[in-house]
Amino acid sequence: MDEQDFLLHEILEAIKNEDAHALRTYLEEIHPYDMAQALLQMDEDERILFRKLTDEELADLIEELDYEEQQSLLQKMGPTRGIRIIEKMAPDDAADYLGELDKEERAEIIAKLSPDFAADINQLLNYPENSAGGLMTTEFFVLYAHNTVEKAIERLRQLAPDAESAYYLYVVDEHHQLNGVVSIRELIVSPPQTKIIDIMSERVVSVPVEMDQEEVARTMSNYGFLAVPVVKGNRMVGVITVDDAMDVMEEEASEDMMKFGGITGAEAGMQDLSVGAIKSAMGRIPWLVGLLGVGIMAGNIISHFEETLSAVVVLAMFIPMIAGMAGNTGTQSLAVVVRGLTMGQFKGRDVWRLIQREAAVGLLIGMVNGLLISIIAAVWHGSFMLGFVIGLSLWITMFFATLAGTIVPLIMTKLKFDPAVASGPFITTLNDLVGLTIYFTVATWFMKYLL
Repeated sequence: MDEQDFLLHEILEAIKNEDAHALRTYLEEIHPYDMAQALLQMDEDERILFRKLTDEELADLIEELDYEEQQSLLQKMGPTRGIRIIEKMAPDDAADYLGELDKEERAEIIAKLSPDFAADINQLLNYPENSAGGLMTTEFFVLYAHNTVEKAIERLRQLAPDAESAYYLYVVDEHHQLNGVVSIRELIVSPPQTKIIDIMSERVVSVPVEMDQEEVARTMSNYGFLAVPVVKGNRMVGVITVDDAMDVMEEEASEDMMKFGGITGAEAGMQDLSVGAIKSAMGRIPWLVGLLGVGIMAGNIISHFEETLSAVVVLAMFIPMIAGMAGNTGTQSLAVVVRGLTMGQFKGRDVWRLIQREAAVGLLIGMVNGLLISIIAAVWHGSFMLGFVIGLSLWITMFFATLAGTIVPLIMTKLKFDPAVASGPFITTLNDLVGLTIYFTVATWFMKYLL
């Protein structure tokens, strides 16, 4: 048993034995995340033991759980204690939980919260879910420009414990207009009677409440911030911390990966077993039905070249190879471009440079693979011309497949669509059509030599 498992075991024993002193000691040594993971591994009888934790401890633990587990645990606590626990949560986490409830249940709970906390929750719920306003917390610490360092440190001791973080100390005026920022280090090393205005930096990077959460996370990553202020106009209304930004990046990456596989709907946003079979299927069926129609088109292309295929039956052996390589090549380019677009790259002149580079890549990988398959086909079937036709077809196909994997997501971004929707199945099927068309067209051109 490692140290973490030992602590969890001792905590459970302390809860069972109602040993408050031991419980306090152990809880100081373990992170709420580890407590949450322990909770998920317990059966229903053992979870009841968590009733003996304080409201603050339960609030910290619940913040680490997903919505279904949060709801389950709060229901076990009963409505009265559930309200108390919600009030101990950070406003942004409480708003995230309440935002998942239906309107009637949400309104009923908010009506029972303290007026100030309810106002914070309503403010957060009024912002779009995927915006900076919907992501921020309203618990933050500020300084005033006319304060002295001594008074600022005193306020910090009194008020900072109620804020979610005090990574940076933001300076505002009496109207809460954001004027500057002070580091903890600068505050500590400055003489006590120094004015905050004399040591603050006026160059503050902030984000507007309406900014998309993915752009917020990118901004924090670019600057290496642990927190960033959220402003409405220039009035500071909240703070977004690094843990929230990491959650956004994980969520967006997961959704992009699901879309990349042609999965939409509920399953694209929830990668756990809370999504049932019917919802899961409904998220996948639309793409597959659409691609089924495109697949029929591929069969129709082959029928148009039936005469060529009948005359040179050996061409049929290489159809899976042509189609597969086209799909693989397009998917590789698609992955590179979608990742770059997600990271905010490929803007302005970089788009043209990207297309040029990928075109060159398509020519090079097509040449290498085309030359290799031409030698294999020529030796295998004793026909130099057959090897030439297959190699040339693969070269052209891989070139166009690379361009398709590059240009399609760029076009979708230009049209304000999510580039991840240009998913693997879509590009694969599209390049199947292109590859087969090129293959049989080239074979038809040279059919007299093949015969």
